This record gives sequence, structure tokens and C-alpha cells, in this order.
Amino acid sequence: MEKTLFVVRGEETLPRWQAAFPEGERCTAEQAQSCVQRGCLVWVSERVEAWPTLVRRWSQRGAVIVVLSYRPHQAQGLEALEAGARGYVHALANIEVLRQVATVVIHQGLWVGPELLSRVVGSGFRALGGAPWANQEWLERLTEREHAVALAVADGQSNKEVARRLEISDRTVKSHLSAIFRKLEVRDRMQLVLRLSQSETVDS
Repeated sequence: MEKTLFVVRGEETLPRWQAAFPEGERCTAEQAQSCVQRGCLVWVSERVEAWPTLVRRWSQRGAVIVVLSYRPHQAQGLEALEAGARGYVHALANIEVLRQVATVVIHQGLWVGPELLSRVVGSGFRALGGAPWANQEWLERLTEREHAVALAVADGQSNKEVARRLEISDRTVKSHLSAIFRKLEVRDRMQLVLRLSQSETVDS
């Protein structure tokens, strides 16, 4: 990694940013124009004017971009990803989370909050056919309630939304998800979508 930059508005800064990345440099958008290059890890504050344009420009240069938001929400997160950011995280995230984000995006991964991840997963599931095309062979491994939870999660609902829909607690949803992941041999929501979207084997 060439260098770490925090592109901010005015005097904006947080001690936790410096603590997470002591070598990081704070600069304005104007100052960053001349030093953002391929391989840089650039954290861009949502308070910077026209940040989506900057993210798009710098990602095209080959920089690794993470957008810092003080009020993360789905629309803004999607805007960040569409502009080319590899990460979207709360500006007040703790030091350990910030370091985890850096590790993931530097190694070509994508970091988004759980709500946005759920929406992205749901869009992918529907694009692959959704519930009507879900692999019944895998679903038959689940109990009736696990079946309902699996399809709801694959459709993009958060744990809280699934809990409200099925009138169960968040803890129960988490318990069902653990069982679902184990039975379907997957690790996360995205793998769940891919598993359920696999075509069933047809014997000739």
C-alpha cells in the first residue's frame, strides 16, 4: 500500500482515525488531487463536497476508496459502491473495525454494513430467479421455519425484518441462520443465495 489518506472537509478529523492509522495523512479534496495514485488507501468523508465524483475519479486511477459516513443508509451506500468505492463504513466506527475494513478492501474485498449487504444479496437472489427458482433439494434439508427464514434472508431482509415478519425474536432468527448455514454448508448470506440459486441436478 503506497499511502493512507483521509480526505476531509476543513478541519474535520477524529482521534480514532489517527489511532487506527498513525501513518495516515489528513488532507482536503484539493490537496488530494495531486497525491492520490494507484495503490493508495483513501478514506473519503461524506462531508466532502461532490464526494461521489471524487470517488469515481480516484478509483479510476487505481486508488482503493472507502467512504466514511456519519449517518449510513442504503441509498448513500449504493451510491458509494456505484462510484467505485470498495468500502462504506460508519465514520465513528471503532479502531479495530477501521483496521478490518482496510485489510478487506486492500485484498480486493468489499466492505459494507449489514443492512446494505442484505439489500445487495436480495437483489442478486431476485436476479437469479428468486424463491420460485430456489433449489428445492437444498431447502428440503431445512425445517419449515428454517425454510421461511432462509428465503426471507436470501430475498434481502435483515434479521430484524425477518423477526417482525415471522413474529419471532432477533435471537431466534440468528439461531435459525446458524442452523441454515450449517445444513446448507455455507458461511454467509451471499453464499446462501448462491446455494439456493444452484440448478438442481437432473438425471438423464
